[in-house]
Amino acid sequence: MDPAKLELIKLAAAQTQGKAGKELAPIMFALITNAGKHHIQFSPDEISLILELLKDGKSDAEKAQIDHTVNMAASMLKKKKV
Repeated sequence: MDPAKLELIKLAAAQTQGKAGKELAPIMFALITNAGKHHIQFSPDEISLILELLKDGKSDAEKAQIDHTVNMAASMLKKKKV
């Protein structure tokens, strides 16, 4: 994996430590924005890995909230591209 991507993932993981569902959204958007500023794009597999890391140790309700937040963000990004 690209060292720059790995560094962004580590930063996001550190920032999400102890955070719950709604607190994760700004961190995820910051990760995406920061990656974009550095012309870094994550593959679907890399995004899945990031999400699994974010969900690690979370309750089922928190995992569901993360999934909901990701789906909302994906929907917003699709609308933005159109």
